[in-house]
Amino acid sequence: MKAPWHQMWVVLRKELSDTLRDRRTLFTVLVSAVMLGPLVLVAISTLVASFESQAKARQVRVLGIEHAPSLKNYFERQTYTVVTAQKDDLNKLGRGDPVVVVPENFESALQQGEAPIVELVFDSARPRAQSAASNLARLLGGFSRERASLNLVLRGVSLELLEPIRVEEHDVASTQTRSTQITGMLPYFVIMAVLYGALHAALDTTAGERERGSLEPLLMTPTSRWALVVGKWAAVASLSMIIAVMSTLSFLPGQWLLRSDTLSALFQYGPREAAMFLLILFPLAAAVSALLMAVAIQSRSFKEAQASATVVMLGASLLPMVHVFNLGSESDWNLWVPALAQNVLMARVLKGEAFTATQVWIPLGVCAVLTGICLAWVARSLRSVASR
Repeated sequence: MKAPWHQMWVVLRKELSDTLRDRRTLFTVLVSAVMLGPLVLVAISTLVASFESQAKARQVRVLGIEHAPSLKNYFERQTYTVVTAQKDDLNKLGRGDPVVVVPENFESALQQGEAPIVELVFDSARPRAQSAASNLARLLGGFSRERASLNLVLRGVSLELLEPIRVEEHDVASTQTRSTQITGMLPYFVIMAVLYGALHAALDTTAGERERGSLEPLLMTPTSRWALVVGKWAAVASLSMIIAVMSTLSFLPGQWLLRSDTLSALFQYGPREAAMFLLILFPLAAAVSALLMAVAIQSRSFKEAQASATVVMLGASLLPMVHVFNLGSESDWNLWVPALAQNVLMARVLKGEAFTATQVWIPLGVCAVLTGICLAWVARSLRSVASR
């Protein structure tokens, strides 16, 4: 009888060959798992670039600007271009920018010490219009404060009385830490790539073979149960790791497609971060592959295994969201939960923070224990299948 390691190698080659033969499924996994992250990144950069182009335009659309020469002068001093709006523009807000509506008695009300009502009309359902409206609201607030200051000065009131203290803001966050506002989504996409990379192979090598009737003849060969299980698991884990590598590296050329200069400057993701991601993801790929095999081995058909694996996929995909809902803060128990622990560690990589020994060994140990338990369960299930 051949050595166990040789039996494992034979099973590994056979499973990889069967998996790679299904090119349609493999292509679908590659496109969905590898291309999704960069495509979302490009979509976000396009949206941000549109906001930036709107900010650079520095235009304000005003209806009734002829009634407010002082307001027009303030806009121009703030380097804004005043565009005269028409009444029809109020009915086209779904396609246009926000409109400032100035009343006819604007200047006379200011002279009499009254507060004229200036309307800011916009469509809040359009994110771009809402952002522009916020900028215009701050601009109008600046005009209001300037007029109030001038009125106080004319009455002999010192402006220092209105500002008893001065506040200076000092942001201690590094550029790499601030960049996680953009790159913080990367861990979620690569974790999902690991999950979907292992899903089809894990189901096909267990429930799929059982449904096709090829599992029982395989169990009748002289190959030991553990060699068979480890060989199958190694094939699934290898495919999941390959998908993880491709997904992680896809963000490197994905940066070339960023259309926003701000995002390009903040996107701190290079070969070092990609290599650290892979070191963190490989134990998760091994554990997820074993877990999906343990779930699928109990099913008699591929569809039944898909239904059971959906619960695992849903839980694993929702776990990283805990870190998002917790506003990015970390808890000690996060390191004991697979997928969530990897999300936390990858977030630390993006922030440029160092790891402690505990943060490294706890997720690694949990993944190793989970892998061993699931493989033992698969081996035990195969014995029951062979005895029938």
